Amino acid sequence: MNLALEHLSKQFGAVIAVDDVSLGVRDGEFLALLGPSGCGKTTVLWMIAGIYRPSAGRILFDGECVNGLRPQERGVGLVFQSYALYPHLSAFENIAFPLRVQRVPMAKIRERVRDVAALVGIEQALGRRPGQLSGGQQQRVALCRAIVKRPKLLLLDEPLSNLDARLREGMRAEIRRLQKDLGITAVFVSHDQTEALGMADRVGVMRDGKLMALLDPGTLYRRPSSRFVAEFVGNPPMNFVSAQVNANALIVPGCARVPLAGPVPPGRYDLGVRPEHLALGPGGDLPGKVVLVESLGRERLVHVRCEAGDLRVLVQLDETVTAGDSVAVRLAWREVHLFDAESGQVIATDLGGPSSGARL
Repeated sequence: MNLALEHLSKQFGAVIAVDDVSLGVRDGEFLALLGPSGCGKTTVLWMIAGIYRPSAGRILFDGECVNGLRPQERGVGLVFQSYALYPHLSAFENIAFPLRVQRVPMAKIRERVRDVAALVGIEQALGRRPGQLSGGQQQRVALCRAIVKRPKLLLLDEPLSNLDARLREGMRAEIRRLQKDLGITAVFVSHDQTEALGMADRVGVMRDGKLMALLDPGTLYRRPSSRFVAEFVGNPPMNFVSAQVNANALIVPGCARVPLAGPVPPGRYDLGVRPEHLALGPGGDLPGKVVLVESLGRERLVHVRCEAGDLRVLVQLDETVTAGDSVAVRLAWREVHLFDAESGQVIATDLGGPSSGARL
């Protein structure tokens, strides 16, 4: 199924929950809506499902407007954050419930329930009630209930948030495999960037009801369109320091002047660079002092206080550095981003690195 949202908005009284969102999801695509709590992503999902009616705009399934259709008429499968299983019913009965509502013959129900249970490996748990199942098994039951009616569109509302870290990792792979095997178009809502970037073909980032970006995960990470997107996507998060542009050169406290390849209006800007695009060593661009070293397992995160601001630098475990050391931070200038300090929008310009000359 191809899904399209055209200028979709939702208002609750004076509160605008979703503000003029337009996007398209291709047949068989896995789209993630990512953003902080309250950004409107779940409201978008529930409008697609038919639980909420849009205040404005259209929802199209394969080119047909479905705004007036009830949830049961839309042919979608919905997986809730809370699983929403019936506690007095067995796993089999929970999965079979939507087929019973459709008055599917019992022999067909048994066949389809067994088939979907086999897809996610819970055949042995079909006789148990939800209280007798682990969190992972309950999530699989909820997933089976959504797909047993063979929907054309699968909607997932933060389905992994109640699982521990190890289970979440396994379920991410399982949901993605299942979606690909079945060829279902899917929309996945999450506030967890690891889930969104790891599972989706494309990721839509939302803020205050607006769609801020819609890109494939690699482009979203490498080429963010705004400071908000750059800040929200990435762990450890992107570093930011204040800078100024004057005479078409970037001025960063403690660093030599950085010539700009194209014209940039003079004024205040934010310089953004990810921790993996920084290094410690002689000939660095920014002198500073180490204030903290965190172990991340395979790497360490070094916090450096510079004149321009605090920076987080990812280094290898065998790199010798301790709190109190004086260091120099070297920037991979081709990976540095420049954002307008007022609007937060990215400025398209090449940064080749400091020119020769005295430090400022």
